[in-house]
Amino acid sequence: MEVLSDILRSMRVEGSVYFCDHLDAPWSMVFEDTTAASLHLVRRGECWVMSGDRTECLGPGDLVFIEPGRDHVLASQPPGKNSTHGEAGTLLLCGYCKFTEETGTPLLDVFPSLTIVREEEMLKHPWLKSTLDQLSMEYMSQQPGSELVVNKLTEIVLVELIRINFGRSDQSQFVVALSDKRVAKALQNLHTNPETGWTLEKLAAEVGMSRAAFAKRFKELVGQPMFEYLTVLRVQRAKELLADTKLPLYEVAARVGYESDLAFTKTFKKHTGTTPTRFRKHSG
Repeated sequence: MEVLSDILRSMRVEGSVYFCDHLDAPWSMVFEDTTAASLHLVRRGECWVMSGDRTECLGPGDLVFIEPGRDHVLASQPPGKNSTHGEAGTLLLCGYCKFTEETGTPLLDVFPSLTIVREEEMLKHPWLKSTLDQLSMEYMSQQPGSELVVNKLTEIVLVELIRINFGRSDQSQFVVALSDKRVAKALQNLHTNPETGWTLEKLAAEVGMSRAAFAKRFKELVGQPMFEYLTVLRVQRAKELLADTKLPLYEVAARVGYESDLAFTKTFKKHTGTTPTRFRKHSG
């Protein structure tokens, strides 16, 4: 199983557009205590984004992605300046993305807390640009079924942004891990067969390394020990099986690598705060 695709699938992204309109200067929009990631796209004109110690001017075709919980302001001019920027008006699209997976995923570290994709970079990714164009048109058309299309297109935009960040020079730790031939092979083995009784010795042998060298490299590149990563992966797979199937608990446990219901339940509760039975009941 391809690791990136498996992680993206497990994230179960949800997103939508909640604003797309023409704004005449002076204007400002404040975003505080956001629980989802924010997406803002300048369709026409210009605007300023201010967050923490960063102040950036966004032009036509520029997109900014801001992590959940980061307060920010969009405005027609920067603070303390009588700027003429935005006098011609700005067509702004705002959306959000959130992840239904609560266990955590290393892909979230791919994004800096505030990521800007400039128009010139956007042009190198025609699929993303066309998706954003369609997203805007669908939202503004308000045709029957537009809400569903908008939600799905927003999810696609997030995946495309992850791909773009994978190709940037300021790569995250996990991107480097996927670029390392041996660690990437180990990750693929874990994602393809999480039910296997993996040990450091066994996985190290699979990728042609000594136990000590493999354990060190895996932790350095992935950011956590192999067993910790495997446990989180198993819990995630178990959550999917509990929510999407009617398999008995012992079968779910076996499919994610646990020989007994008791050991599985103990690990599951430690990582989720609830038992598998309760999780299944509330996920239906």
